[in-house]
Amino acid sequence: MSKLDEARLKINEIDREMAELFQQRMKAVEDVAIYKKERGLPIFDEKREQALIEKNSAYVTDPAIRSYYVPFLKDEMKVSKLYQESLIKGVKVAYSGIRGAFANIAAREILPYSRLVSFPDFQSAYQAVENGDCDCCVLPIENSYAGEVTQVMDLMFSGSLFVNGVYTLKIAQHLLGVKGAKLSDIKKVISHPQALAQCADYIKKQGFKTMDATNTALAARSVRDDGDKTIAAIASSETAKLYGLTIIAHDINKSAANSTRFAVFSRAQNNSFESADARFILMFSVKNEAGALAQAINVIGAHGFNMKALRSRPMKELSWEYYFYVEADGSDDSEEGRKMLKELSAHCDKLKVVGRYFGERMLKDGDEDE
Repeated sequence: MSKLDEARLKINEIDREMAELFQQRMKAVEDVAIYKKERGLPIFDEKREQALIEKNSAYVTDPAIRSYYVPFLKDEMKVSKLYQESLIKGVKVAYSGIRGAFANIAAREILPYSRLVSFPDFQSAYQAVENGDCDCCVLPIENSYAGEVTQVMDLMFSGSLFVNGVYTLKIAQHLLGVKGAKLSDIKKVISHPQALAQCADYIKKQGFKTMDATNTALAARSVRDDGDKTIAAIASSETAKLYGLTIIAHDINKSAANSTRFAVFSRAQNNSFESADARFILMFSVKNEAGALAQAINVIGAHGFNMKALRSRPMKELSWEYYFYVEADGSDDSEEGRKMLKELSAHCDKLKVVGRYFGERMLKDGDEDE
């Protein structure tokens, strides 16, 4: 037998072994897909892919061969993502608003293979996941200018869903009118209250009257349907295209750094993980005792957790009682995290870990709010 034949036989045997390993790998990919579907997680995770490429390529000790192994790994991951997409495709994602709303834009980018389902408000979108009609929902939790979205905060505290991902969408608000409308024609603007707040300086300068809408896309559609040159909507450029409106004025929001953070909610909670990018969301109410809040906050810091956010909200069912929202770096399910939660529970009437997520991804520029 020639050396060529021997080499070919060896390659054939290796290919057979690789085929068996490939099947095993794809079976594991199925488990990954199920996990992601249950938690509304995106298929593509750029940071993890890069980390795996760096780690796995180091197993190849020959530098010349390693340069070919990296594209091999990338192709392997591409196949894995395609298979995951085939398994998850059609996952039902609830959002508040209609096509063109910023939640619609965010959901489409976070979960591009999903089936987006429109709901008229935050509560109905949230409840659609709670009752199993949808797999997850994408809702806004905070705007960089107008602050937290209080209705969603209340749902997080009283509801049963978990946050498994947080994403930031840059927001650009525009003044939209019907064909032929000019700035001098506009007397009244319609939009979501947060969008109106983001553009308050511009609205005041122009002397416009305002009207609230459930979301920006609905405002744009109503302007189109009314056909009144004196009424404009504040919404995204994508919405203008969808509803055949003209952008009368661009970028009218006060802050050029305007952005909205969106959270993905699902019925299943993320597993805990130790990572420099790990974060968790904690919500609690404290006992009616002197110093209870200060003690609770001190407990979180004493166990080495850096709080990125601390907010309070009134509890609707109890006058002058409040619940608190905390975002912190680290893992709540680490040894130190478990100690922290146990100690914290001594000062709290209600305490729950609402979310665990890995870093925070910036989405492509959007043109809207919630």
